Amino acid sequence: MGQNDLMSNAEDVADQFLRVTKHYLPHVARLCLISTFLEDGIRMWFQWNEQRDYIEATWNCGYFLAACFVLVNLLGQLGGCVLILSRNFVQYACFGLFGIIALQTIAYSILWDFKFLMRNLALGGGLLLLLAESRGEGKSMFAGVPSIGEHSPKQYMQLGGRVLLVLMFMSLVHFDLSFISILQNLVGMALIVLVAVGFKTKLAALTLVLWLFGVNVYFNAFWTVPTYKPMHDFLKYDFFQTMSVIGGLLLIVALGPGGVSMDEKKKSW
Repeated sequence: MGQNDLMSNAEDVADQFLRVTKHYLPHVARLCLISTFLEDGIRMWFQWNEQRDYIEATWNCGYFLAACFVLVNLLGQLGGCVLILSRNFVQYACFGLFGIIALQTIAYSILWDFKFLMRNLALGGGLLLLLAESRGEGKSMFAGVPSIGEHSPKQYMQLGGRVLLVLMFMSLVHFDLSFISILQNLVGMALIVLVAVGFKTKLAALTLVLWLFGVNVYFNAFWTVPTYKPMHDFLKYDFFQTMSVIGGLLLIVALGPGGVSMDEKKKSW
């Protein structure tokens, strides 16, 4: 009974948090989710020459194509962020950002780097959740009667988004035998499994938000590193990518796991 009481109290706290924040939590989630694209788009502007020269040297594609690559990244990311924040053409903006992720995965050879590949897939999961949020349930032939069956595309988008989003945590696993690392891995893996299968989803996602935010501020404190050092850019990149995953988790907290989840199935038991 003690364990059940503890879980019930934790769920009550999560529900209270949702009641207090329900009006602005989705907006905060969207801002966090697009933060890495916003930061990267701005970086493309301020580091135009460096980015262009890197692409030209890596792919030997010439000045013009390298400049086009940087321009597409700059306009695609900043334009997509503006559309998402203004709630205009959100679906098109999401598809555009999916394209940017794919383009960068190839151009920067992320496909062969496990850590960055997992994080890019997690970013895709966050966009999938955002796409699901912007998409109405399947249109009905009857006015005012939405179609909310199990086979709604929105519900499968939410499932895919949850599964991809938790891949972020695969890059945070520490393979050593210290007590803290083992405990962190076990707790983290338990929470991401709960989010992936959609069981106690809002509570698990909210716990992950708090944990991941603390880890992010502690390990990716780029503001403590001088801007002229390469480590500043690396930490800044990691920080905003992690904030995007936090945004995806906040969308799950705000909107729930969707129809393809254990939480939804419990309602019919």
